[in-house]
Amino acid sequence: MSAYDELMAFQRDTSAMGQIAGRLGWDQETMMPRGAASQRGAEMAAMEAVLHARRSDPRVGDWLDKAEATDDVSAAQLREIRRSYERTLKVPADLARKIAQVTSEAQGKWAAARADEDVDAFLPVLEEVVALKREEGAALAAGGDIYDAMLEDYEPGTTGTQIGDTFDAMRPRLVALRAAVLDQPEPQGLSGTYDAAAQMALSEKLAVAFGYDLNRGRLDKAVHPFSSGSGSDVRITTRTSATDPFNCIYSTIHETGHACYELGVDPAFALTPLGSGVSMGVHESQSRIYENQLGRSRAFTGWLFTQMQDTFGDLGVADADAFYAAVNRVQNGYIRTEADEIQYNLHIMLRFDLERALMSGDLAVDDLEAAWNDRFAADFGYAVDKPSNGCLQDVHWSVGLFGYFPTYSLGNVYAGCLYGALRGAVPDLDTNLGQGDTSGATGWLRENLQRHGGLYAPRDVIERASGVTPGPEPLLAYLEAKFSEIYGL
Repeated sequence: MSAYDELMAFQRDTSAMGQIAGRLGWDQETMMPRGAASQRGAEMAAMEAVLHARRSDPRVGDWLDKAEATDDVSAAQLREIRRSYERTLKVPADLARKIAQVTSEAQGKWAAARADEDVDAFLPVLEEVVALKREEGAALAAGGDIYDAMLEDYEPGTTGTQIGDTFDAMRPRLVALRAAVLDQPEPQGLSGTYDAAAQMALSEKLAVAFGYDLNRGRLDKAVHPFSSGSGSDVRITTRTSATDPFNCIYSTIHETGHACYELGVDPAFALTPLGSGVSMGVHESQSRIYENQLGRSRAFTGWLFTQMQDTFGDLGVADADAFYAAVNRVQNGYIRTEADEIQYNLHIMLRFDLERALMSGDLAVDDLEAAWNDRFAADFGYAVDKPSNGCLQDVHWSVGLFGYFPTYSLGNVYAGCLYGALRGAVPDLDTNLGQGDTSGATGWLRENLQRHGGLYAPRDVIERASGVTPGPEPLLAYLEAKFSEIYGL
């Protein structure tokens, strides 16, 4: 075997072990007994130790020195393996193992603190997570910006300053649109209660309608919806609310977007660095375009209205137009995952600024709740009423995902670019969506973006698919047009 072949064989085994570790995380969120949390932390730490040893194995460096690229695919494989290898070498093995153990245990402590509305119960372990992640970030940055080093795990090639500039360009128009919309009469929402089992059955139907393959996946419930896995085993979760079925429906569609990206990657890339989504921003472009531009469109909600009537009976709204307005209703609220398309990005900007401050040391963990509440009141105009609606609502910081949050809004920006190209390429899009047929849209996304996996850099794959340089203008124009029509602005 050539050096390249030996390297790729080694890499596939490492990737397979990474998938096993991911399955442990899926189980922890869905089925693991609560009393197993401490043992699961030890299991995750052991897996991380094995993975770190393989990722930093000196043979990888030797193979990289000798391997030769023969085409664009092999060049991309070597590029990604080299990037991962060089980053892994910077992080001590003991630190990587400690982070895996602490974040596994912190996840359970966060869930308990959230249920009990007890911030003080969570802060000690969060402080430990922050300290460990800052240590890791400092090792990766090698004298550079810690937060930029962390962003490399989620959006390679992007800096905190670049993201901040993008958000600064978006904020004034989002704030102005939000104010104009909230100045209008609020559309009527749904009424009544909605059976959890019926919500799950409808969600499974919707996932399939958006192209999810249940032969290679499954739908379960979790405290915080997520997608897990790649290749031929990609699982999604959702959650139910007796009074808000949209929470379940749109969480499911969102996670289906993530899952279909992973399932849509060229099978030849399976268990290699190119076998998954290239970045979390590009990943979010898929989940957000599935959820919003497609799932919340007037055409699709017309079909969804009949499906929900068949499932639940009277919804408390008069017709499909009123249902469309209810789906896209803009109202005050605390929860990021339940936010409308306008306010969602403002939730992300809050988190982005706070986590940058945590990583730089400008914000102490003990001051996080007060900082969150002050910023929320300033941005949204009302006070946080309880911790689960404030700094305890998201799982991300408990598991050490610093640098992840801004990719949600980057995903929205990317989705705005893709949607313009998609509409031009699929002229009968609205007709199809009105019949519950998403195949034209999802097929276009699979062919033009998803199948490439990690072959191209994040911004490159968006530009190749959309034909435009990624920027916020298409998203902002889409939002202004959509909500001006709904609210008669």
